[in-house]
Amino acid sequence: MAEDQRLDATDQQKRQQVVRAVVASAVGTSIEWYDFFLYGFAASTIFAELFFPTNDPTTGLLLALGTYFGGFAARPIGAAIFGHYGDRIGRKATLIITLMTMGIATALVGLVPTYAQIGIWGGILLTLLRLLQGISVGGEWGGSVLLATEWGKTRGGRRGFLGSWPQFGVPVGLVLGYLALQVFQPLDPYWGWRIPFLLSIVMAAVGLYIRLGILETPVFTKVLRENKVERVPVRQVIVKNWREIALSALLRTGQQAPFYIFTVFILTYATRTLGFEASDVYLYVIVAGVVSLFTVPFWGYISDVVGRRRLYIIGAAAMVIWSFIYWPLLDTRVPALVFLAIVAAAPIHDIQYGPQATFIAESFTGRLRYSGASLGYQLASVTAGGPAPLIAVWLYATYESSFAIAVYMAICGLISVAAAYALKDRAHMDYAVEYDEAGP
Repeated sequence: MAEDQRLDATDQQKRQQVVRAVVASAVGTSIEWYDFFLYGFAASTIFAELFFPTNDPTTGLLLALGTYFGGFAARPIGAAIFGHYGDRIGRKATLIITLMTMGIATALVGLVPTYAQIGIWGGILLTLLRLLQGISVGGEWGGSVLLATEWGKTRGGRRGFLGSWPQFGVPVGLVLGYLALQVFQPLDPYWGWRIPFLLSIVMAAVGLYIRLGILETPVFTKVLRENKVERVPVRQVIVKNWREIALSALLRTGQQAPFYIFTVFILTYATRTLGFEASDVYLYVIVAGVVSLFTVPFWGYISDVVGRRRLYIIGAAAMVIWSFIYWPLLDTRVPALVFLAIVAAAPIHDIQYGPQATFIAESFTGRLRYSGASLGYQLASVTAGGPAPLIAVWLYATYESSFAIAVYMAICGLISVAAAYALKDRAHMDYAVEYDEAGP
């Protein structure tokens, strides 16, 4: 009887830790993505004028988006740095560092003087802080995913659903970032846009409080107990799992490139090309973000039912088709159809995004999982996410047609179909057993 009670208490404590881990992951990534998206929205709308004024509006926009891309270029660096420590000292400690780094960097963006005050130095400082944001995000994602999934069942279970909650932080950050700019920017031409950036330090403090109450994951604790910690995990995972790293990056192409077109480039396209008010476009994207709050965990759950690879291939193929529907809807300039295009893009995108975190994390063994998953995920930031708004601007300026952008998105979707097919589905394997030590 006493033994049964102890087992029940242990199970209850584990369930509590699972809930806390999921909450900590979702809240932490929400804050990180709020910070990261906030910069992207500002770069698309106001930073060109404030920090990179030129006689050619397109040049100013490209310069502003260039600093935006810098954050993406830095993300693989963050993946390597924090992946190393995540596999050496643990998931929890590493995540605390990434959260504070992002909070401080974002708050400092709100204090950078403009071009009118200190000239080009404003743009330089902005770029450096954006790089620091990118390094932080590069380390955050992998740890948040592992914090959630490594507290779940080690075999089967709801791992796809648990892994969708760090992804849930993206639409939360998206909605909060858009809302913050829309509320505060009109208040004052100098300080209005700065307030959302300064608020980041408060949000980071809240996230830190939540994360301090989480225990280290059982999977990493087992790695420590069995003395299997790698001395240089990043180097080891590149040698052993270069194929999985490359396929993980390619897997994200059809999700990440369209996502940043749907959420960043659309601000410029809808206002400058289609003639919509910025406030209307903000509202449309906010609604799309709210839809994703439901569809991201939904598709994560579905991946536990039908299989992650199968669902991912379906999602990538759907993106290919959607690419040639999205732009004609926008180009009608009919508000209802533009609204439909922007909002409907969310659940279609989320077919890939919901199961993506778990699909990638399952591709790497426990002692190398933080490094491998982070590198694979963040390399796509350089090849897909970061360049996407820049490529879209260039394609439209060159061909004067949205069809060229549709073709670009469709090609990205096809790349994801091929990568998902080639990436081994390890959903059936024991998450806590080292893959290279497990039986066939």
